[in-house]
Parts: sequence; C-alpha cells; structure tokens
Amino acid sequence: MFRRSLLVAGLLLCSAGAAFSQAAFPSKPITMIVPFPPGGNVDFAARVLATRFGETLKQSVVVENVPGAGGVIGVSKAVAAPADGYTLLVGVDSAISIAKFVTPTAVRYDSLRDLAPIGIINAAPMIILAKPALPADNVADLIKLARAQPGKLSYATSGVGTVLHLAMERVKAQAGIDLVHVPYKGGTALVAGVLTGQVPVGWSGIPNVAPHIRAGKLRVYAISTASRSALLAEVPTVAELGFPGFDIATVIGLQAPAGTPREIVARLQAATAKALRDQDTAERMHNLGMELMENGTEHYARFLKDDLERYAMAVKAAGMKND
Repeated sequence: MFRRSLLVAGLLLCSAGAAFSQAAFPSKPITMIVPFPPGGNVDFAARVLATRFGETLKQSVVVENVPGAGGVIGVSKAVAAPADGYTLLVGVDSAISIAKFVTPTAVRYDSLRDLAPIGIINAAPMIILAKPALPADNVADLIKLARAQPGKLSYATSGVGTVLHLAMERVKAQAGIDLVHVPYKGGTALVAGVLTGQVPVGWSGIPNVAPHIRAGKLRVYAISTASRSALLAEVPTVAELGFPGFDIATVIGLQAPAGTPREIVARLQAATAKALRDQDTAERMHNLGMELMENGTEHYARFLKDDLERYAMAVKAAGMKND
C-alpha cells in the first residue's frame, strides 16, 4: 500500500509538473523558421506574424531565414527541432506539398507525419514578369517568341520544386513551348536576375517586386489566381489568357514539429487567429495582394492532405521531371 501510494503521488507530481510547464509557455524566445531568404511572400508574412505573436505571448519571437533547395533545408531543420513549441515553421506548399514529387531524394521528411499544423496565414498570388525591353507585350507575344526560339528563352523562380516552378511548367505544358528553368536561391535573387537581364522572364510573389513595378522597371504579364487582384486590377489572370482552370496561389501556414503538446499548439493557434484579426495586420497583407484564409488546426490539416493529392496530379500533368 505504501509503495502504491508513493507511485500515485509520483504520477500526480509529474502530471502537475507537465501542466505547469505547458501553462508557463512560452518562458523563452520563440524562433520562426522561414525556409527562404529575406524578402518575398513567406518572409513578409512571418515578420508581420512574429510582431503580433510577441505582443500576444509576451515573449520575443525571432525570424530565422534558412534558405536552400527550394525550402527543403529549412523545413528539414524545423522537423528536427525539439517538439516543445519554441521552434516553428512558416511553411509554404512549395517545400511541404510539391518538392517530394519533384525532388524526392532531397526530401527526407513526411510533411503529414513530421509536422503539426497550427493554422493558415494567407494565400498569395503569383505573377509572370519581365523586363520592359523584352520584345513581348503580353503572354500571347511571349508564347510566340518562345515558339520561334525553342529552348532559347529562360525563366527564373525561387527554386526547383517551388509553386512558382510548377506554375510555369503548367503554362509550358498547356502552351506547348520550351523555356529553360533557372532556379535562384529565393525571391529576392530571382527578381535581381530579371532586373539585371540575366533571365528574361520570371515568376514571383508580389511583395518583393511591387516597388519595381511601380517604378516601371518590370512588366507584369498575368496573375496566377482565378480572380484578378485588386492591387493589380489591370493585370489579367492566366486563365483569362487561354489557360482555363488555371488557379494557383502560394499558401503560407504555421506549423510545429510533430509531437508538440496539443495545449501548446492550441495556444499558438489562438495567437495566430488573434494576429489575423488585427486590422493593421490584415491591411498590410491585403496591400501586397495577400488574402487571409480560414484558420484552425483541423482546417489546415485537411487542407494539407488535399494539397498533397492535388499537387501530385498537377506535377504529373505538367510533365515535371523529378531527380
């Protein structure tokens, strides 16, 4: 009886200790891993969210950029981190849902098994852009130019297996043209490549190109989503230009390593929802064409599962070669 009493007391103490530990979360700084360099949709969303997180959780939140391999290196680092809520991933469909189908030997993680979804942050459209000097005023001209010089024109993206890569490969497959893919290490680098003329055409998010568009240094051909963006109302959608059903956006969400206690995930989800309800946060994202999406861990989990199935078919339809 005495030994049994000691055992029960010990279990109660452990349970109380665990509850106290989770109730005290966070007791130290939180790191948000962004699997891309500074600049671009994912980095912008992370920094806006980090500011609001710090205010809500009363703890500093550090954004750590871990670029490489189209986001795979950053995701791999997040997956390997302790499952305690102090290392989070600002994930994007490129490395979570697409890369495994394009570069399977580089992806050693299972996004559904190894990551715990917290909530979706936003969906961001992408645009086809070029230097004004390129002798193509629109997508029809670009296709005509590509057909006249098969395999000669190139296009830039932020990496192999990214949603930008998939978007252009779909255009190539549907238009029957041959352009060479030039992957850069992030959105800022790809925009620099187009600006300097290293690559004539690029696919990009809006945040890191908006100033160059306003300055007339870059021309925008089309936007990737089914509807036009209020930010670029004069720019047609890809679907409008003879590609029916074309509707692709970069979906950005917050995740933690699998095994993170549910109580901590719930607290992080509540902080995410609060941040997205903030008027200043919403305006800053809307001003760069980003649309806030329904939040919640269950919704995000279903979305990720559906996303994997959808992208598996999209990669196959686009004829993207894997490694």
